[in-house]
Amino acid sequence: QVQLVESGGGLVQPGGSLRLSCAASGSVFSIIVGRWYRQAPGKQRELVAVITNTGHLNYVDSVKGRFTISMDNAKNTVYLQMNSLQPEDTAVYYCYAFITSRDYWGQGTQVTVSS
Repeated sequence: QVQLVESGGGLVQPGGSLRLSCAASGSVFSIIVGRWYRQAPGKQRELVAVITNTGHLNYVDSVKGRFTISMDNAKNTVYLQMNSLQPEDTAVYYCYAFITSRDYWGQGTQVTVSS
């Protein structure tokens, strides 16, 4: 059984930074695809960033140049470094991983950007 455990959310002022972590535990051989989504109140869930085990990266336009997704295969962990945070980045952030032909989701972590 694989579980994804997220950490790193919190309250930050505009212009600040946070790093989210998504650690996969259990029978993990390797993470094939890692993604971060976010969902703001009253809005649909949005794909923020993608990383694959072959090194492919992709970002939604609104975070390009500010967010960086990365993956540590030895730790089975996907990260999201978020810089220059703005109030519109406020949302619950969810990680997703494709591991051994199955989809897994984290429980979500709240990110609030406010002065």
